[in-house]
Amino acid sequence: MTSLAILLVTASGLAHSVWNLLAKKSRDKAVFLWLIFSFTTIPLLPYLVWELIHADGGRVTLVLSFAFQAAYGLLLSLSYREGDMSQVYPIMRGTGMFLVPLLGMLIWHESLSVWGWLALLIMLLCFFSLSGWPAPGKRVAMRPVLLALGVGLCTAGYVTMDKFNLQHLSALSLLALGNLGVMAALTPAALRKGKLRAEWTGRWKQTLAGAVLSPGSYLLFLLAIPYAPIGLISPIRECGTVFAAIFGVLLLKESQASAGSCHLRSWRRRS
Repeated sequence: MTSLAILLVTASGLAHSVWNLLAKKSRDKAVFLWLIFSFTTIPLLPYLVWELIHADGGRVTLVLSFAFQAAYGLLLSLSYREGDMSQVYPIMRGTGMFLVPLLGMLIWHESLSVWGWLALLIMLLCFFSLSGWPAPGKRVAMRPVLLALGVGLCTAGYVTMDKFNLQHLSALSLLALGNLGVMAALTPAALRKGKLRAEWTGRWKQTLAGAVLSPGSYLLFLLAIPYAPIGLISPIRECGTVFAAIFGVLLLKESQASAGSCHLRSWRRRS
């Protein structure tokens, strides 16, 4: 079962990095995110309402998960508007990766060995280094960094709440609830005159791809949670950070660079 969980979260990490690439390339980040989440949320709403009516508890954690997802959606759109993908993605994912096992230890008494915590710390340092922050002697805009940190905090928040919520709702309903939170936060941006049409026109293929990969990514993670400790599988999901850094440098040709990014650029020039 642990092998199945690892396979699921690895696929989840790859899918997550791809739909974030699509979000970064979109014209209006908030509108694009609203669109891709709406495709899954609207069909699942009746099922979510039915499960909520028959749920035997968990109201507080459901509300908290909704709130964390709403803040996540808003901060994510701002992060990609303000910063490069190769800068903000490692920070937002690294922050969540470190906090989820910590919360798992504090709340569910899950345990990692000393070597496990050391590995997490090394991964966290590598992710921040990959983002190019902090950079001694180099001035880095702090707004994208702070926004990315906020995304990471929200990720840890809703993942932790959903560990509880899986006792009361199915993974599909939790997916719909989380997506509804994101849409609620981004609805004012999406309802601005002509924004939905402008984002959809000429980019409907990317939008449909994001509509599949975004819910698919988190659904794969939710399906893996019952089979392994959350502190074990959550860091594995962050393999997507490597893919995101590669996408940012090779596909988006971003200027944000750390040592790792520079190596990728050198490889791109030689090839």
